[in-house]
Amino acid sequence: MARKSGSDGKKTARELREAATRLFAKYGYAAVSMRQIATEVGVQAGALYLYTPDKQTLLYQIMDRHMDDLLKAWREKLEQLDGDPMTKIEQFVRFHIRFHLNRGDEIFIAYMELRNLSEENFDLIERKRRAYEGLLGEILKDGNASGRFSLCDTKLSSYAIIAMLTGVSTWYKGDGRLSLDKIEEIYLCMVRGLVSQGGPKR
Repeated sequence: MARKSGSDGKKTARELREAATRLFAKYGYAAVSMRQIATEVGVQAGALYLYTPDKQTLLYQIMDRHMDDLLKAWREKLEQLDGDPMTKIEQFVRFHIRFHLNRGDEIFIAYMELRNLSEENFDLIERKRRAYEGLLGEILKDGNASGRFSLCDTKLSSYAIIAMLTGVSTWYKGDGRLSLDKIEEIYLCMVRGLVSQGGPKR
C-alpha cells in the first residue's frame, strides 16, 4: 500500500497521530499494532518509521502535544486576566471545560495510558501535568493569601478541581437537558463553594 496520493510529510505525520489517537483510545495502547495504524492511515507499515521510531514514541508524542497545547492556551489566557483570584478561578473553570470538551480520546489516553509510558517519557509528561496543576495552585494560594478563598489544602484542591472539570468531557453529549453554558454555571457554583469553604489553611 503506497502513501496516499497528494499527501505530504506533515499531513501524513498529522494523520498518523490522529489515527493512533483513535485506535489507542478505542482498543488500548497494548492491543494496537503499528500495522493497524498504518492501515488506518493508508500507508505501508514500514513507512510509519519515517515519522516515528516506534509505538512508544508515538504514544509520548500524542500526550506531549496535548499537554503543550493545554499549557500554551491557558498561559495565553492567564496573561489577559487581572489579579483577582476569583476572576482567575472562574475563567479557569470555563477554559478547562471548553478546552477538553471535544478531546475525549486525548483525555482518555492522557489518563489511562500513562502506565504504558517508559519511565523517562512518564517523567517528562508528569512534569508538564504538574506545571498545569501548579498554575491552578498559584491561583488558589493567591486566593487564600488575599482572604478571597478559604481552602484547607490548595494542592489537593487543585487536583480535585481538575478531576471534576475534566469529567465533563466523559459524559457531555450536547443533546441533553442542560446547555453547555448552564453546565458551566453549575460547575462554577460548585468551584466557588469549594474555594470558599472554611478550615485551617495550608
